[in-house]
Amino acid sequence: MKQLLFALLLFSTTSLFAQKKADDIAKINVETYDFGKIKQYVPATATFIVTNIGKDDLLIDQAMPSCGCTISDYTKAPIPPGKTGYIKATYNAATLGHIEKTLTVKFAGAPDVKFIKLTGEVLDASDYQKAVAAGQIKKG
Repeated sequence: MKQLLFALLLFSTTSLFAQKKADDIAKINVETYDFGKIKQYVPATATFIVTNIGKDDLLIDQAMPSCGCTISDYTKAPIPPGKTGYIKATYNAATLGHIEKTLTVKFAGAPDVKFIKLTGEVLDASDYQKAVAAGQIKKG
């Protein structure tokens, strides 16, 4: 009987102090943002919308890019339940070719992290103009 009571007490204490996972407290609108074709040396910015799906305020601790070619900014204030914040990632577009960059997102109180990605293709000025002329890129 003592073992059963001890097990129940241990289980209830463990459950009380269990941390919530990132997927339980935050939803990001897209996991991968595709820039499509972008012009070399013209920085491109992606905005990810973060929704607090938990019951407490959500705090983004960090949104760390995988390289120095990408900078990030994010909502620093606590995000109330049901409300949204943002993570912005700007890629410098200096290197030609395929883009595949990752940002590691950490939320306060969650032991795990979420990963969001940037993809696309950087073209030189000539190839970019050809892609525009061919209707592969809509200039806005």
